[in-house]
Amino acid sequence: MHVKKGDKVQVISGKDKGKQGTIIAAYPKKERVLVEDVNVVKKHAKPSQENPQGGIINQEASIHVSNVLPVDPKSGEPTRVGHEVRDGKKIRIAKKSGEALDK
Repeated sequence: MHVKKGDKVQVISGKDKGKQGTIIAAYPKKERVLVEDVNVVKKHAKPSQENPQGGIINQEASIHVSNVLPVDPKSGEPTRVGHEVRDGKKIRIAKKSGEALDK
């Protein structure tokens, strides 16, 4: 996958197109990601220890990884990902500016 947990991404298609957020979780086997405040759905919850009242909860649902692009650290625009070896380590770089995406 071209993105990982903690990356700032922008949604490029779907009902939340244009929204930006941070990846909360990544599911490589399913090729899906959870993005903060994107694809929020209502979930009906039965009363439990944590939620004794029960009711309707808003939570994020996963979206396909092909619908997100990382945000370029320099310009703040969505960019594709490239790979480069720097100082003996393979890192991800932003194609638009050449900046490193890995910290």
